[in-house]
Amino acid sequence: MLEHGGRLRRAAQHYGIPLADWLDLSTGINPHAWPVPPVPAAAWHRLPEDGDGLEAAAAAYYGTDQLLPVAGSQPAIQALPALIPGERVTVLAPTYAEHPQAWRGRTLRALAAEEIDAAIDDTDVLLLVHPNNPSGARFPRERLLGWHARLAARGGWLVVDEAFIDTEPAESLAVAAGRDRLVVLRSLGKFFGLAGARVGFVLAPAALRESLADLLGPWTLSGPARHVARAALADRAWQDAMRERLQGEAARLATLLRHSGLGEPAGPALFQWVRRPDAQAVQDRLARAGILVRRFDEPASLRFGLPPDEAGWSRLAAALDNLHGPA
Repeated sequence: MLEHGGRLRRAAQHYGIPLADWLDLSTGINPHAWPVPPVPAAAWHRLPEDGDGLEAAAAAYYGTDQLLPVAGSQPAIQALPALIPGERVTVLAPTYAEHPQAWRGRTLRALAAEEIDAAIDDTDVLLLVHPNNPSGARFPRERLLGWHARLAARGGWLVVDEAFIDTEPAESLAVAAGRDRLVVLRSLGKFFGLAGARVGFVLAPAALRESLADLLGPWTLSGPARHVARAALADRAWQDAMRERLQGEAARLATLLRHSGLGEPAGPALFQWVRRPDAQAVQDRLARAGILVRRFDEPASLRFGLPPDEAGWSRLAAALDNLHGPA
């Protein structure tokens, strides 16, 4: 099983720091989660049913009704290779490791952002996380649609995981969902901060959605998860205010990292990523101060999520100031 951020209990045990004393910046999840209201008892007692308003709320939010609710993006990530043909699969490097893991057994090619265009006509499946995790790399929407057209003309597919795009909805390909050989993955885990609810959507042509629904089986989302997701997707006032807040905090984090001497950061609104040849040592130094960040080995780099409050911002600033002092 692949490693992910958020393994706070393991870090607490390793460093001997109580769980409650950590500042966890390892996940890229919005620390200001949508405020979940009480869940009606019926959501716990009855089997989940379609027609409860979830699909309608999602269609209004994403701008398309060509969608299938799933238990977060992960089941779709693992199931799509069984439904999409093609031997030659191209992914962006570095990227979210679950994607290339799911396509193992195919001819897999990992390319830098500037190499993608030249590879389109020699690819059966182009798989992108957009904005990319962890590098934050992104492409103009029209370029993505152009790549899709080139792929589809040859029977190829474009699969785009938009887990981090909610702060910039105009850049999403959601409204193009339903086009032949285009798959867009969305979820409520990052922007809404509802990772534990395990709610996602596959935006794709009807035939693929039907095959995926058959493969995943009934009741992929629990009743409570459907209730919470429906309300969160409909809360436009919270969404608008949160987009503005997260953009400001992303700029603040980038400035803090830049001024600390860690390098030039990049990323979407929910995290910042820096290349560091000494990434392991920096991660360890921060962990000894009770701050958990995500480390990547290829290339050596660190990903910083947003602190949840002013105390967290002050604590991170102090730890970064101490990075270059005696251990």
